Parts: sequence; C-alpha cells; structure tokens
Amino acid sequence: MEKLMILNGSPRAPRSNSKEYAAIFAEACSLPTETFAITPKNHLELCSRMEGFSQLLLVFPLYADGIPVPLLSFLKTLAAHPPKKKPVISVLINCGFIEWQQNRLAVEMVKLFCTQQGYVFGSALMIGSGEAILKTPFRFLAERGIRKLAASIQRHQYRTFHTTMPLPKKLFIRASTNYWLAMGEKNGVSKEQMETMKIE
Repeated sequence: MEKLMILNGSPRAPRSNSKEYAAIFAEACSLPTETFAITPKNHLELCSRMEGFSQLLLVFPLYADGIPVPLLSFLKTLAAHPPKKKPVISVLINCGFIEWQQNRLAVEMVKLFCTQQGYVFGSALMIGSGEAILKTPFRFLAERGIRKLAASIQRHQYRTFHTTMPLPKKLFIRASTNYWLAMGEKNGVSKEQMETMKIE
C-alpha cells in the first residue's frame, strides 16, 4: 500500500504557511499521509522513517531564490543516509513574489538532487504570492492547485503546476508595502529603518 510522507522544510515550520499548505494537501490527498517538520536534530530519524513511504512531498518557501537552509541541510543528510527503497520526490513551494516563476530555480535544485542521488522526481506546484494568498479571496486558487498536485501524485501522472493571485503587479506591490509598513509600526520599526542597509 502506498504512503506519502510530507516534510515541512520551512525555517519557521511550527507557525509557517508551509504548515498550512501541508495540511491542505493532506486533506486533499487520498493516500495515507504523515507530516513532519524538519528540525536541526531529526535528520537521521526522518531518513529512517522514510523507509515505509513510497512518496515524499517537500513543502517549503522560497528563500533567497533557492532552498531554505533547514531543507538543504536535510538533503545533505539524506544523500548520506538514503532509504533502501527511495520514494518519488515531489515539491510544493511558495514565494512572496506575485510571479510564481521565481520558484523555478528552487524546483530545479530539487530535481538536480534527485538526478544525482537516484530518486524519481514527481510533481511540483509553484505558488506565487504565497505569503498572502491564503488570507485573500483568491485562496481557492491555491487550494485548487493543491488538489491538482495531489491527484497527479496519486495517479502517478506527474506534472508541474503553478498559480498566483490574478492582480496587476503595481497593485500587489502597493498592498504588500502597506502590509509591511503596518507590521513595522506594530513592532516599533519605521519605514526608514526598514529601508536601511545597516544590520545591527
């Protein structure tokens, strides 16, 4: 019987959008699923647990145009301690940019890992505006994309999907700027402080 392992590779896994995306996927997927957060201390445990799964879904945000450090560190451990029967690896990635295309490089990084380590790469879903989309009326677009991702994995009909909020770029930038200014004010940080290149 097939089973699917979901790994949350977000640096803030317990309170991340990736956690919510993983939950939506688990609900949409008909395969038995188990979800784990990657931490600095559980890499070997996760590698060992992977033995019983035929599918692996990596859920993570885009960081500096690539894979976040917690996931990258885990992949290094996985390369050194692979399961005897390697699962098919799929990806669910989101970025704060409205352009879903920003996620492509990180997906290619996972594909390269699969090629070098002998894993089959499955499906991918690239979500733009991922930091905001779940809190807007466009949430249904992310959920629809996740259902398509789940169906492709279940049927072994692997494909790449993408979605984002259908907004003009200028409107999205204006809305996101207002959001971050409000967050800064809430935390006692001014617009000028956020714009400085100095790091304390």
